[in-house]
Parts: sequence; structure tokens; C-alpha cells
Amino acid sequence: MSEKDETIGPVPRPSSNRFVVATYNVHRCVGMDRREDPKRVAKVIKELDADIIGLHEVDTRSDGIHESAQMEYLARATDLAAVAGPTIHKEAGHYGNVLLSRWPILESLQVDLSVPGREPRGAIDALVRIKGRPVRVVVTHLGLAAAERRYQASVLIDRFCRMDADPLVFLGDINEWFPISRRLRALHRCLGKSPALSSYPSLLPFLALDRIWVRPSEALIHVRVHRTALSRIASDHLPVVAVVGNQ
Repeated sequence: MSEKDETIGPVPRPSSNRFVVATYNVHRCVGMDRREDPKRVAKVIKELDADIIGLHEVDTRSDGIHESAQMEYLARATDLAAVAGPTIHKEAGHYGNVLLSRWPILESLQVDLSVPGREPRGAIDALVRIKGRPVRVVVTHLGLAAAERRYQASVLIDRFCRMDADPLVFLGDINEWFPISRRLRALHRCLGKSPALSSYPSLLPFLALDRIWVRPSEALIHVRVHRTALSRIASDHLPVVAVVGNQ
């Protein structure tokens, strides 16, 4: 992908052999105005018009006062199938990653990326039939500390670099502030180059925390940040969207 393709702006209309993917940290559907509003997040997801969406920080729990079933609501409101990738389990529900898909999900499993003493983390590893072809989709949200991200990246690299799993789409909030970090370089060697587009914080983004990788890398056609009046306020992250060639 050339630098001119790493843009912020409209996604090219997909042809019959292309599909659209996105990664979006919804921040428990709490916006920059500190208001929890799943309806607003659902509207942003509809704006994306994506076939596959990896969501992070989705809250499907009850605290005994407020009922929260965000995964079910977002799936229903967007008319997409959902797979939960919970990282925090409680009797009242769960919290973590979610995969939304317009296409049939053939199988899915959870990959544990938790580090003792830190917030539990994980990844969804799913096989989705997109326009007649199986595509492996990974959805993950890595930790805040460099040491835990190093471990988490190594687990993901061991799993997916050794797997004959092309095509593969990797959607994540990887929490890497530094574009030349060892973790990023290792992921680039495994998955190909991921464009660094600023998506956080949503009101004035300057950090490329949210990333999309596609393997083979030449199938990644166009990447953009979805920056609209609604997406700026709905979460503290902006969605990142890509067009992928179904080769």
C-alpha cells in the first residue's frame, strides 16, 4: 500500500470481490460527553457499512442498578451476527471483545492473552465465510503495559504466523503509542505492514492505537479513519475502516 492510500476520507465502493472491515473501541458506549448511549454507537456502526467489525470494551453486565446488554443491542440494531469474546466474566454478565459480521460465522474460539496481575485480555479467532470464501478474522484488545503487550504479541504471532491461514484479517486496539516499538515491528513481520492512522482520542486524534492488518498484505486496498460529527462524540476512539480484496 502506498502512502497516498493511507487516507482519511470515503472508502471506495467495494466491487464484487471486495469487502469492508473495521475496528472500533466503543468504550462501553460511553461518549466524550460521559453519557452511555448504545444507540449512538449503533448509528456509528451503521455509518461504517462494514461487513466485519471488531468491537472492544463492549459491556454486557448488570451492576444491580443499571442493566447493560450492549452486545445484544448492537447486533440487533445493526442487523449483524455477533460473537462474544469476553475477557471479564461475572455472574451478572461479561465484558470484552465482540465480532459483528454480515456474513456467516463458521466457527470461533477464544484465545486467552491474560497476564497475572493485569486486566484479563483475549482475542476472538473466527472463521467467516465472506462471498463464498473462508476468511480468518482476529479481534483483540491488548494491554496497557509494555511487558504484557510483549507477551500478548508473542502469543498471537506464534499462533498466526505458523498457521496457514490466508486470507487473514486482524482487527485490534493494540495500545501501542510508539510506531517503532518492538511489538509493532514483530507484528509487521508476521502480518505485513499496518498503516498508522491516528484514531485516539476521538476529539483530537494523534495516536494510532487502532490497527488493521490483512494477510496477504496486497489485499489491503484502502484504509481510513471514520471521522464524523457522531463518531467524534460516541466513544473516545474513532473507528478505523479498510477495504479488503477477496483474492
